[in-house]
Amino acid sequence: MAGQKRRLIALRSGGRTLTLNVPGGMAPLMPRLAQRLPDAVVEPVPPHAEARALRVPDGLTAEDLRRWLGAQLHRLHLERDVLCVHAVCLQPADGERAVVLLGGHGAGKSLVALGLVGRGWRVLAGDVALVHGSGCGAAVVGGSAAFMVRRVPVRRWFPELGLDAAGPPVIDLGLREELTVVAPAEPVPVAAVVLVDVDGDPAGAVGAVRRVDTHTTATVWLRASGHLLDRVLENAEGPALREVENAAALRGRLSLVRSLANAVPMRTMWGAPQGIATRVEHAVTTRRISGSATGVRS
Repeated sequence: MAGQKRRLIALRSGGRTLTLNVPGGMAPLMPRLAQRLPDAVVEPVPPHAEARALRVPDGLTAEDLRRWLGAQLHRLHLERDVLCVHAVCLQPADGERAVVLLGGHGAGKSLVALGLVGRGWRVLAGDVALVHGSGCGAAVVGGSAAFMVRRVPVRRWFPELGLDAAGPPVIDLGLREELTVVAPAEPVPVAAVVLVDVDGDPAGAVGAVRRVDTHTTATVWLRASGHLLDRVLENAEGPALREVENAAALRGRLSLVRSLANAVPMRTMWGAPQGIATRVEHAVTTRRISGSATGVRS
């Protein structure tokens, strides 16, 4: 796409605006790509924005452009102590607090979220969450509108959703009415942070719960908040996304995740999605996470 006419695009995310100088062929894709980015929408370009517009590299595929934009938003939000976290966030229908579900790809965050949605919870962030952190706690301030799931495990654990066997392995359920992501109008305080580990053993339906030590909690936050940087571009000549975060920004993020680890306890929950969902709901309604003598691992 080198040499083609360029256009200015304004991408607004979590109250911040990123003005972009985009290859013309990529401009029509921006609204769709924004669905996979945290609290992002395409808006009219503000006056006199050209001078401060960030130039999008040539030669990126659509998926590479999404990854590159994610890295830029990571840097933008970090400037105001907001982390772009690989997480699913939910809120009970009658509650004022949120739960942050953490875990690597395939850990089962979306499966547990489906279990909570079946209990009337609403999704605040479907894949990437904006989490404001401080020494006093954490609050969800936005998130991506897409609710990405893996077809095979969803068909296994939630056959009532009626997903066809054929089709892409990863799909977006965010278009379903009950799974529409509802962006918070105001920051939602975090009541619980759960590191999810869905196990396929039916005998483990009840599952287990244990507290995560502070050092490990900080490490989990660090990894989850670097998610948008740790991507390999399809174009081998493309930029290294990790370089978007300089040393000073990394030190700031380290300080932030340490504060979060000390302020907001983390538990890991293991078991089947519905069993974990039951424990998460109990954690919020009682404002603590507990387990029976046989259900808690140390």
